[in-house]
Amino acid sequence: MSEQAEGKRITGYCEPWSLRAGERVRLRASSHSPGEATIDIVRISCGDPTRSGPGFAEAVAPIPPATIQLVDQPLAPGSWGRIDLDDLSAARRLVWRFALRATQPGEAQDIAAVGDISVHLDDTGAVIARRAGTAVTVRSQGLDPLRWYRIDIAVDCATGRTDVTVAPNASASPGRDALERSISVGRIDGPSGPIQAGELLLAATQAGQANFDGRIGEVSLALDDLRLRWDLSRDMDSRRIVCTTHDRHGELFQLPTRAITGPSWTGDEQRWRDAADQYDAVHFHKDDLYDAGWDTTFELDLPTDLPSGIYAFRVTQATSSEASEIDRVPFFVRPAQGAATNDVALLMSNASYIAYANHRQLINGADFFGARTNLRPEHEYVRTHPQVGLSMYEKHPDGSGVMFSSRLRPVLNLRPGADGWNFTPDTDINAWLDWSDIGHDVIGDEDIHAEGIDALAPYRVIVTGTHPEYWSTAMLDALCEWQRQGGRLMYLGGNGFYWRVAFSDHWPGAMELRRAEDGVRNWQTEDGENYHAWGGEYGGMWRRNGRPPNEVAGIGFAAQGFEKATYFDVNDDSMSGRASWIWDGVELDDGRIGTTGLGGGAAGQEVDRYDTRLGSPEHAVVLASATTFGPDMVRTKEEFEGSVEYPTPDPYVRADIVFYETAGGGAVFSVGSISWFGSLARNEYDNDTARMTTNVLRRFADPEPFEAPDATDATGTG
Repeated sequence: MSEQAEGKRITGYCEPWSLRAGERVRLRASSHSPGEATIDIVRISCGDPTRSGPGFAEAVAPIPPATIQLVDQPLAPGSWGRIDLDDLSAARRLVWRFALRATQPGEAQDIAAVGDISVHLDDTGAVIARRAGTAVTVRSQGLDPLRWYRIDIAVDCATGRTDVTVAPNASASPGRDALERSISVGRIDGPSGPIQAGELLLAATQAGQANFDGRIGEVSLALDDLRLRWDLSRDMDSRRIVCTTHDRHGELFQLPTRAITGPSWTGDEQRWRDAADQYDAVHFHKDDLYDAGWDTTFELDLPTDLPSGIYAFRVTQATSSEASEIDRVPFFVRPAQGAATNDVALLMSNASYIAYANHRQLINGADFFGARTNLRPEHEYVRTHPQVGLSMYEKHPDGSGVMFSSRLRPVLNLRPGADGWNFTPDTDINAWLDWSDIGHDVIGDEDIHAEGIDALAPYRVIVTGTHPEYWSTAMLDALCEWQRQGGRLMYLGGNGFYWRVAFSDHWPGAMELRRAEDGVRNWQTEDGENYHAWGGEYGGMWRRNGRPPNEVAGIGFAAQGFEKATYFDVNDDSMSGRASWIWDGVELDDGRIGTTGLGGGAAGQEVDRYDTRLGSPEHAVVLASATTFGPDMVRTKEEFEGSVEYPTPDPYVRADIVFYETAGGGAVFSVGSISWFGSLARNEYDNDTARMTTNVLRRFADPEPFEAPDATDATGTG
């Protein structure tokens, strides 16, 4: 895994992330030093080069290498909209109206354009109108970023006179309203004669060049007797800008935010489907990036007999020195359609990878840890190339949360060894499965969203990664149904099944998140915006949607802290009951397990707790619990009921390992800790946590059904 000293130059992304053997995968790569490079396909057993794992391990796949030419492919972030009106004109009069809420009014921005008319903001927040090269300041007073304004432009084609007005909407604050002028007026003496409409652009005045932060709504255009009206609340999950009066629909680019309140929102309705006219708006951001749109660098049809696993395009380019720079762009290969499968599958958390794509938490710091100055090349690249787009853990420059994230762009932290969060730790789970030699396939949770239970049905055992945090309704429904049919779930992480997300066929590769109501979050949705644009479901935590993770995995998110990890105390009763087989051959350390590992032990980072009040099955066996955390380990936000001092030690701050049987002969084993992966490989897997986890894996892979105890015989302890 060589790195070159000059800084990272090459990067790329592939489409899709998850596919079957025999299907086509495409690499789109770029280099800031164009030139020749070599490419081969490698299978990654472990992508973790740190001491917490077994060591980085990859093998070249039986696919011939190739020589490619890398070019410097640009990124052009910024969302915008376009409506083609090329065949339309006005001979007598043009009237153009729209509503505007500029959320970053102190920056020069291009707002909208039609024909030879455009509207802008300068760096003082003044509203500037232009027509045919002539500009006028319509309003010199800066715009209030919390207020909507009505823009009205009328052109008399006979004289060329163009009148522009800016009128503020009344707010709920009489005090703030006192600062607003009633109407600002500007006039341009433009050329006389017919006006060609050409195209109507939103959040841009030149196609593809978007630098606007804010909301535009209630758009209409009259060309003589032709009246066009666009409803931005229609087809919320699509790219369309729907024209309600004629067949003059437009298109949105780079995935701006929809299902947001418009200029007519009263606050009486919270769900956009109940008052669509009050959600007639789109929020554009200059840093939105849905699709990098890069040309394909290399593509191939995978061999139909390629074993399932974690693979990567390995791109190697010589540097100015004798070294080479290597970039690995991962993808996940499932068995070919109709091919035999293993009984066990590792579930890659595509949704979590999308949510965390290019996160800045190591660069900017977060509530629970500080910024780092010694960054790996991948994170340094994100810092110096912000145009790669944001994760769902950031805010846009105007302070609004990032509700949409896409994998159709370089995702720098989805690289082996790039990050100690999500993907790289998940490869440690993959390495342990390889070591167990039971045989396993790899699938992505996007596959579950697309195929439902059919994606899970071939497998007796599903092993999660370390942090399966984000789940759509379709994914969760399929997992629950698979469990009811006898599936065995091994949840080897923490803070799983936490946030509800949505996907849209119209924006493939992207995901929507509304951080509604509660939960550990870096931002929260604005008032009236808790329902997804894609599908209209209420967003936020699954716990607030009546489906806490405890009902799926027996445990749910309890606390987080990152200073140190600790050990689990074994529940003595579990060693003699119906789950005693889990302890076969496990050597305890004075009644403890997981006393060493990443950060100091097997329990840490984010941990989950058994709690029957939240749906944990009463017959579950609590095998072990961790409570000896440092003061940084704090209960999750949704557990606080007031600003009061809670007891020390806090009974809600606990990690629990549980086992229980499910319907249809199935079972669940959950470890309740993200740090569990960092304890598996110690002493070449000859340790307590690896032995315990392997015992479970081997029994879960055994077709003999589990038998749930009768209610009177249930011996669960919590």
